[in-house]
Amino acid sequence: MTMDLDLQGRIERFTLPEILQLIASSRKSGTLGIQRDDSIVMVYFRDGNVIYGYGPRQTFHLGQLLKERGVITDKQLQEAVNVQAKSENSKRLGEIMIGRNYIDRADLTLVVTKQVEELLYSLLSWQTGSFKFYDNQFPTEEEITVDLSVENVILEGLRRVDEMNMVRETLPNLEAVYTISAAQAGRTRDVSLRAEEWNVMALVDGRRDFNQICKLSSLKRDETLRVLAHLKLAGIITKTERKKETSSPQLDKMADRLAGLFEDYLTARPRRAIVKRAVTSTLVEETD
Repeated sequence: MTMDLDLQGRIERFTLPEILQLIASSRKSGTLGIQRDDSIVMVYFRDGNVIYGYGPRQTFHLGQLLKERGVITDKQLQEAVNVQAKSENSKRLGEIMIGRNYIDRADLTLVVTKQVEELLYSLLSWQTGSFKFYDNQFPTEEEITVDLSVENVILEGLRRVDEMNMVRETLPNLEAVYTISAAQAGRTRDVSLRAEEWNVMALVDGRRDFNQICKLSSLKRDETLRVLAHLKLAGIITKTERKKETSSPQLDKMADRLAGLFEDYLTARPRRAIVKRAVTSTLVEETD
């Protein structure tokens, strides 16, 4: 993907996942401003990871989120809002609630993380608008920041989208061969994958095309393609120019045998452990 050096343009030309990927892989620090009509969102980055996001029209107020989670009462929220209104130095609501012992910093971190995640998930559905990245510029000093992996944000946001049109646009050529992406600029990617995503990603080896992966996958074809589209949009797999190896009946039998053994291994594991762990965290390291 090629983009102007000052990182600005139209979303119609570059999708939000592509823009976020570029910032992450370049380990950039600064602010990404995104506008659609009268809606403006600011996303702050440090070394390629999201540390904060602000968009009044896209997210709930912090106090409302704390109340919905049962962390504070309606009375406590109203008291904090009244103190904020009277504060000469315009103290932030979270700072006021911590000072009055309504919440602790762990409560605040959890809710702010949820707030920023929901904001980013909503952005992934934007099809129009403009963006500009302000290198090493942070418009405000936030009382608390988070540390979100761009890959995880894209994956979770896309898990909420179940449209085959997205799959067809993302994977127009099912005979293409992909491989696991290498980490860039020395950046380590902390990616959380579900079990079915792990199983599909394990089949992406730089030799099989998407049709072959669908045949080997334990998931249905449409579901396998949806997972592959998510992995591609998150930048976890990338197209390779290496020549696709010609399959042979003997190799197919070996692959089927290995897939069967792997499936037997997964089935033999305690189901309780699989059910409780909604995601599997791993470190995707640089590959050759």
